[in-house]
Amino acid sequence: MTRVNLDGLQSFYALNNARQIPLLGLGVYLIEPGKATEDAVLWALQAGYRHIDTASIYHNEASVGNAIRKSGIPRDQIFVTTKLFDRDQGYDSALEACELSLEKLGLDYVDLYLIHSPKPGAERRNESWKALQKLVAQGKAKSIGVSNYGVQHLKELLGSNPTIRPVVNQIEVHPWLMRQEVVSFCESQHIAVQAYSPLTRGRKLQDPMLIKIGAKYSKSPAQILIRWSLQKGYIVLPKSAHKDRIEQNADVFDFDLADGDMSVLDSFNEG
Repeated sequence: MTRVNLDGLQSFYALNNARQIPLLGLGVYLIEPGKATEDAVLWALQAGYRHIDTASIYHNEASVGNAIRKSGIPRDQIFVTTKLFDRDQGYDSALEACELSLEKLGLDYVDLYLIHSPKPGAERRNESWKALQKLVAQGKAKSIGVSNYGVQHLKELLGSNPTIRPVVNQIEVHPWLMRQEVVSFCESQHIAVQAYSPLTRGRKLQDPMLIKIGAKYSKSPAQILIRWSLQKGYIVLPKSAHKDRIEQNADVFDFDLADGDMSVLDSFNEG
């Protein structure tokens, strides 16, 4: 089965539950709630994005929901992700946290609900996953997954023979942080890799070799990094609160990075 279909901003990844997720999404981490988040989401939707990634700990779910309603775009055409934060892990608390997120978003369901991290420990992780499975049964989450999970956490979850397997693992990944062990494990288990901080939080955008590769394709360093993620088969979540950058970050479907340039980017890995 071909899991990745590259077709501009309509490009999607076929998840292991047969649902589709847009390959490019807008991340809203550290964007202030209120006008800043609403503007960013509206600009993204106007530019053709159909995938928004938020979290309860970002404190901007309500602003994301407001922007979705203001956009006038039908709800079923927008893929919305939010996340269960560490302090809310556990069976009952996870159910309550999702209800609160839905209330803030003003939505009846989210397309993807993630356990934000494995930090609270095995027992609470396990109870949280049981709660997420119930949310799917209730129709409050169409798909469920995890974030920041290492191989050992994924093996623990899969080893519990869950009724529903995670569809994604959202991790920080970019050429300087390749995460090959966990990426390979996810691929072997048909768990999609979602790349957050694909632009290295801006730390590597002035890298001379990255700039040189960008010049070759008449693209910015950020566009090269997003394209690298797409060609790796990752679902990529660049974050920006600036209209021009949101639009530029979507202009990544009209070129292919040559194998040699992909290899150069791969060589940046610092582990």
